[in-house]
Order: sequence, then structure tokens, then C-alpha cells
Amino acid sequence: MTAVAGGVRGRRPDGGRHRRAGGAAAGRSWAARLAARTGGGAVRVFLVLVALFWLMPSVGLLVSSLRSPRQIAESGWWEVFVRPAQLTVDNYGQLLSNGKVMGSLLTTAVITVPATVLVVAIGSLAGYAFAWLDFPGRDGWFLVVVGLLVVPVQVALVPVAKLFGAVGLFETTAGVILFHTAFGLPFAVFLLRNFFAEIPRELLEAARLDGAGELRLFTRVVMPLGGPAIASLGIFQFLWVWNDMLVALIFADSGSPPITVALQQEVRQFGNNIDVLAPGAFLSMVVPLIVFFAFQRQFVSGVMAGAVK
Repeated sequence: MTAVAGGVRGRRPDGGRHRRAGGAAAGRSWAARLAARTGGGAVRVFLVLVALFWLMPSVGLLVSSLRSPRQIAESGWWEVFVRPAQLTVDNYGQLLSNGKVMGSLLTTAVITVPATVLVVAIGSLAGYAFAWLDFPGRDGWFLVVVGLLVVPVQVALVPVAKLFGAVGLFETTAGVILFHTAFGLPFAVFLLRNFFAEIPRELLEAARLDGAGELRLFTRVVMPLGGPAIASLGIFQFLWVWNDMLVALIFADSGSPPITVALQQEVRQFGNNIDVLAPGAFLSMVVPLIVFFAFQRQFVSGVMAGAVK
């Protein structure tokens, strides 16, 4: 009886310690869950605040484009939340009647679309060649392409301007397209080569055994698999060319400039012409914003996949 009682007494302390340890673990897990939920909520609130802060200039420009010049001069754009009757679309009517600004939007599209298509097409072909074709000096030429990534645009402005002047491309739309294409190709080749190199070799060899040539292999196998990288490259090139002002200011035709140069000229000549400047600036900004937000997933996935091999 004593032994049994001793055994029972010997087991009670262990059971008590086990229950206390289990209670402590439960307490810690509850505290960890609470901290995780609180931390996650704080992070979400912080990200929302950052997003709102980042979008504030865009919202302010949109509201300013919907107010009259007198109201813009008298008060800030945030007053519209108190007096929403200020909003009007008359400014956009003035913009549509301004042939110079509307023509500059067309010029910007004429420059941006070919420059983007050429960079994507040539960069895809070159990336495939550097990734899967054997030719003399392949690694050396690729190092040259990588080295061109660090060359700033400002270094080439004077020599390229002299070259374009000699061949008759200075102050022409074709010259601007060629400049953007040339400076967009190093990044395009670097990005797509690294992405294409990650395609399994067995997949390409199986296609070759089925009788596929290099062109068919490129169009039917490599291009569909490289969709995210190609989409991200197209978005990046589109945003860069559309928002460019330096190259357009130097090489574009002064009679039909892109939207960035046209708005800059409006500011210089008519500083109080805010009823045209505000809606024009918003239209020039909203197009790249729509493109980026529509394809942001492809942009991020393509850049991350192509930058790390």
C-alpha cells in the first residue's frame, strides 16, 4: 500500500510539471499568434499608408485637372473634398481643342510602340542566341553586352547627335526610335539570355529530335516559355520611352515633339495656361500607370527570374 501510494505520489509531480509546461507552451503560442496578427496588421497599415502617399501626387494632379484655373490659383486641390461642385471637365475640352498637345500624344505613341517592339524582338533573338547557340566569342560578346549596361545615356548624346546629323536622322522621329532601341537592347539581351538559359536542355533536345529547327524551336518552345520575361521587358521599355524627356528634347523634331517636350514648351511659353497643362500632364501620366498596373505581376516575375540565374 505504501509502495502504491509512493508511486502515486511520485507520478503527481511529473504530471504537474507536464501540465505547467503545456500551459506555458500554450501561453507562448497564444502570445506568438497575437504578436503575428498584430505585426501583420501593422505591416498592412504601413503599406496602405505608403501606397496612399505614393498616389497622392497623381490624385492631386487628377483633381487639379478637373478644377478651373481661378480655383487652382486661389486654393489647394484638397478643397474639392469640401466643395465637390468645383469639379468640371471643361479643362479636357480645352485640351482636345489644343492641336499641339494632342498631336504630341500621337507622336509619343509613334515613338514608343516601335521602340518597344524592336527591343523585344531583337532582344529575344539575341538572348536565345547567347543562351543556346554555340558561336565563336559568345561569352566575350555577352560580357560586352553586360558592360554596356553601365554606360549612361548622357555620355552618348554628343557623339550620337553628330552621327545622326551626318546621316540625316537628327531631329527626326526615326532617330529617337533608333536611340531608344540601341540603349534598350543591352538590358533586354541580359534579361532574356538569363531567362532563356533556365529552360531545361532536355526540352529543347526533345524538340530537335522531333525535327524542329532553330526558328521553329524559338517560336514554338522558347517564346511561350519566356512570356513573363518578355512581358516585363516590354513594360519596362514602354515606361522608359514614354516618360523620356532628355532624348526627345535633343533628337525629336521640334515641329512635332513628344508629350513631355510639348508640356515643357507650354510651361515656358504660357506659364498660366494651367487649364491645358494639368489635363495634359495627367493624360501623359495615366497611360504608363495603366500599363504598369495591368501587367505588374508579369513585370515582377520576369525581372526576378531573369536577374538571378
